[in-house]
Amino acid sequence: MQRKQTRPISVGGVGIGGDNPVRVQSMCNTDTRDVLSTVAQINQLAEAGCEIVRVAVPDDKAAAALDQIKSQSPVPLIADIHFDHRLALAALEAGIDGLRINPGNIGDESKVDSVVQAAKAHGAPIRIGVNGGSLEKDLLKEFGGPTPEAMVESGLRHIRMLEKRGFHDIKISLKTSSVLNTIAAYRLMSEQIDYPLHIGITEAGTLVRGAVKSSVGLGILLAEGIGDTMRVSLTHDPVAEIGVCYEILRSLGLRERGPEIISCPTCGRTEIHLIELAEKVEDALRGVEEVFTVAVMGCVVNGPGEAKEADIGIAGGRGLGIIFKKGEVVRKVKGDENLLPEFMKEIELFLEERRK
Repeated sequence: MQRKQTRPISVGGVGIGGDNPVRVQSMCNTDTRDVLSTVAQINQLAEAGCEIVRVAVPDDKAAAALDQIKSQSPVPLIADIHFDHRLALAALEAGIDGLRINPGNIGDESKVDSVVQAAKAHGAPIRIGVNGGSLEKDLLKEFGGPTPEAMVESGLRHIRMLEKRGFHDIKISLKTSSVLNTIAAYRLMSEQIDYPLHIGITEAGTLVRGAVKSSVGLGILLAEGIGDTMRVSLTHDPVAEIGVCYEILRSLGLRERGPEIISCPTCGRTEIHLIELAEKVEDALRGVEEVFTVAVMGCVVNGPGEAKEADIGIAGGRGLGIIFKKGEVVRKVKGDENLLPEFMKEIELFLEERRK
C-alpha cells in the first residue's frame, strides 16, 4: 500500500496528513450542554484510543459549555457547527481545536469571512463535511441526485470559498450511507486535491451492520492509500467505534493498538463455553494498549496449534485448559470454572514481564 501524501495540518497538536498515521476519531452522543456526561464520554473515548473527538454545538448553551469541556479534555476537540456562524465564533473563543462546518450553510459572505478570520487567529483547521443527505438543491438537480460527482462538486465549491480567503488548513469528508457511492466520491476527490481526507460511511447502522459496512468501505479506501483520519459511525455507544477503527487499521497493517484476540468460531467438537470465555477475555483486555496476540481456542483440531503460535493462548477441552506462552506449555488448568481466572493470571504475569 502506498498512502497518498496529503498536505499536513495539525488539530490541537495532533498531526494529520503527510507522514502522520491514520488518526482515529469519534463523536460524543451526549448533550453538550451537560458538561459532566460529555467530559466523561470524552475520557472514555480517549482511554479506548480515540485521538480527536467531535461535539455537537446546536445552540448558545452548548457553545457556553465548551470552555469547561475543553479545559478537561485529554484530546483535541472539534466543534460541529451548522447554520449559525455565531456558534463557530463562540466555539473558537472557548479554545476549540477545530471546526466541522459547511461554509455555504453558515450565512452570507460576511459571516463566512468572520469565521475564517477567527479560525486563522486561533490556528484552528476547518473540516468541510459533505453529506449525501444534505447536498445543495442546485447540485441535486444538476447531477440528478446525491451522486459521487455531486458530492465532490459540493466539496470543491466549499474549498474554493475558503481558498478565496487565503485559508488552507482544510480537511474534507464526503459521506453517504452507500458504501459504493462513498468509495467513488473519495476516489474522485483524492485525484483533485491534496488536502487531508476524513473517511467514513455515515449512518452506517447498528453495531454489526455498521461495523461491516464501515470495514468494507474504509478498508477499500485505506488499501488504496486514501484516508488521513477515520470514523466508524455506529448506532451504538461511540466507544465501540474506536475498537472497530483499530481492527480495520490492524488488518491492513497500518496501525496497531492493544492485543489481537484470535478465537475459533466453535463447532460440534467444542467442549467448553468458548464464546463466553472469549468475550470475557476480550472485555478484560479492553483497556490494554500493548500489542500482542492472544488465542482463545476450543477445538482439538486447530486449537493447540493456534494457541501455540500466539504470544499467549489457551486451548480448551473437556474439563481442561492448556495455557501456552510463546509456543511453550505453561500449565494445565482443570475445571471449566477455573479457565478464565487462571488464564487472566497468566496474562497479567505475561504483561508484567513485558513491562519490565
